Amino acid sequence: MIRDIEITKIIVKTFLEEFLDNLEIDVAIAGAGPSGLTAARYLARSGKKVVVFERHLAPGGGMWGGGIGYPFVVMKQGKELLEEVGVKCFKRDGYWVASSIEAVSKLVSSAIDSGAKIFNGITIEDVMVKDGKINGVVINWSAIKEAKMHVDPVSIEAKCVIDATGHDCDIARIVEKKYGLNTPSKRIEGEKAMWADEGERKTVENTGEIFPGLYVTGMAANAVFGAPRMGPIFGGMLLSGKKVAEIIIKKI
Repeated sequence: MIRDIEITKIIVKTFLEEFLDNLEIDVAIAGAGPSGLTAARYLARSGKKVVVFERHLAPGGGMWGGGIGYPFVVMKQGKELLEEVGVKCFKRDGYWVASSIEAVSKLVSSAIDSGAKIFNGITIEDVMVKDGKINGVVINWSAIKEAKMHVDPVSIEAKCVIDATGHDCDIARIVEKKYGLNTPSKRIEGEKAMWADEGERKTVENTGEIFPGLYVTGMAANAVFGAPRMGPIFGGMLLSGKKVAEIIIKKI
């Protein structure tokens, strides 16, 4: 016989056990888009304890919809990072093309299979700072934030934090207001207009540490350093995720 209360107990106990096991981690990643998921995969594969916090229910960021809702994404470089997780890529007019649905599904699956945890429906609303270095994140349920309820958050300790929140660069904005950033103006330079070729190049180039313990990847890197957006071409995003993982692996 199925007992409703047993279902409740199992869900609550299982989540609490997993949550408590991830209060002290190596890397906290804000955002489960393509760059965040790629970073999570490489970091977890190297043995780091990694948690991705996604404010929405569904991970995947802006990749699901491809371009204008047509579920395909384009790459000029970086297709091997998708093929590594089993995504089928095909050549068209000098570019590589893949199903956005397949790409997101397998990026999520491969991050989990590598050992990363993904907590969805959770927003990082602040960071923890000790002795001038970020040492964790402050989280709350996204539903609480959306409802504008005055409910205090809780904290997660992390050796490094990655801002993979895309165009909004949410974590960088929090740190900018309180401390300043490692940019020419010490502020967020602001995302520039569409220029795919330059945007792809700069996404990888701008990936790195912008405050002690805080790293940017993907579109967040271009927003912070004032580089162009690039639309539904994703090679730079994937390569940026791999790069930030490699930087952190060497550091911790």
